[in-house]
Amino acid sequence: MKRRFFSAALASLPLLSLSPARAAVPVQVYKDPNCGCCTAWADHLRQAGFAVQITDSADLAVVRKRLGMPERFAGCHTAVVEGYVLEGHVPAAEVRKLLAMKPQAIGLSVPGMPVGSPGMEVGDRQDPYQVLLIDRGGKERVFARYPKAN
Repeated sequence: MKRRFFSAALASLPLLSLSPARAAVPVQVYKDPNCGCCTAWADHLRQAGFAVQITDSADLAVVRKRLGMPERFAGCHTAVVEGYVLEGHVPAAEVRKLLAMKPQAIGLSVPGMPVGSPGMEVGDRQDPYQVLLIDRGGKERVFARYPKAN
């Protein structure tokens, strides 16, 4: 009787997942020590569930060169996630899409500092910009457009 009661009680409990909890994906960010918008972008990634580590660097051109990102795609900070380089204010949604697709590429870039991109929010202003996918040959193609069409 006790065994039947115990089995029934167990059956009524919600099933627990036997798989381990998904760990936050680590992102290494290299930025100028005085850059506030870079810190805001890192916070954007943290809020999206990434585990962000920041390293201050006075010469990001050296970092980009070491990582293989052509200088013409420079933003105000450089990051690395699962072997991909992120240059500039790339939205977290596009980083997740990149990691899901796993293309043969150097990474993603949002060149410059477009107003309205993550970390560059200024009131309601939203300038259009593109997220570029940079292939291993250094050529780009549009990966996403912002603001996105409704």
